[in-house]
Amino acid sequence: MRKTIIILFTSVLLASLALAQEKVSPFSFGASYIGDGVANLNGGITTGTTYLGMANISLGFDTEKASWWKGGEFSVNFGNTHGGEPTATLVGDFQGISNIEAGNHTYLYELWYKQNFGNVSFTVGLQDLNSKYAVTENGGLFINSSFGIHSTISDNIPSPIFPLTALGASVEWKINESFNWEVAIFDGRPEDFDVNPYNVNWKINKKDGFLAVSELQINKSLIKNLEGTYKFAGYYHEGFDDVDIKEHNYGFYFVGDQQLTKNLSVFSQLCITPQNLNGHNYYVGLGVVYKGLLKMRTDDKIGFALAHAGFNNGLANETALELTYQLQLNENIYIKPDLQYIINPAGTGATLPNALVGILRVGLEF
Repeated sequence: MRKTIIILFTSVLLASLALAQEKVSPFSFGASYIGDGVANLNGGITTGTTYLGMANISLGFDTEKASWWKGGEFSVNFGNTHGGEPTATLVGDFQGISNIEAGNHTYLYELWYKQNFGNVSFTVGLQDLNSKYAVTENGGLFINSSFGIHSTISDNIPSPIFPLTALGASVEWKINESFNWEVAIFDGRPEDFDVNPYNVNWKINKKDGFLAVSELQINKSLIKNLEGTYKFAGYYHEGFDDVDIKEHNYGFYFVGDQQLTKNLSVFSQLCITPQNLNGHNYYVGLGVVYKGLLKMRTDDKIGFALAHAGFNNGLANETALELTYQLQLNENIYIKPDLQYIINPAGTGATLPNALVGILRVGLEF
């Protein structure tokens, strides 16, 4: 039944796309590819090199542009990850030096419908929590995984995030120009690739529990005539462990993005969770981004950031320092040399020497 829904959904979109040559097309199409050449230059598990990549193809459909009904949006996204796993085999860090590391998989990434009613919108279907929640705009420049999603969320609870998303429903209320409020509830236990290799085997039952998230966004700068966004949120997870004992977990997080000048921006992240429930009980991220360092390269960006994962289970706290530069070749292609220094890599549970990692990322977006 699930496969039939996916096939019908995609077939309708593709068939309509062939008929939508006149007027404004209701379709939007996107494709991207990211490739990382990674070299662990010193420390960690072992020195060495590897390559990993991620491809995505997405298709959207706007019901209003198709003259069906107002405010409706369909979206489907397919993904493929391939290549090495540098965190697992070379570095041994906890937070993940590359945000595209996932092994070799081809899968359905997202499949959802969104309906807008004025200032309120509802989305239901297969969704990535991190596409809207816990996102820092300036942190998106960096490659380390923690700058995308707080490690306290990705590690402590089953989370519907890259690469395995989950069924969920979310509501967004644009209260006014300065305030947004978003609430979502997701399946509490996304199936892993071992039992759900293509992410089309969706199950919702009582023992999966649920994940609920609420985020208040303040879209108001602390500095006049510049941009700033601040997010305050909490999450709650309920589920059962392997011996059917009900478990409860929760946490609170903050994300801030602020322009200091038209070219210089900073961001911050903070997440705290109960020590008695989580060995990894807090995370702090900080970073600075400068756009147009060179006069002849106004679209390039350079950034430096810190990601700190704190533990209370005997592991030494891990800190990742990242320096990156995005060379924007044109509208669709960029090259990003990146250097990371991992203090106390904590992913294996063993004591590992600090690691120095070099990454060369190439990105194509269409």
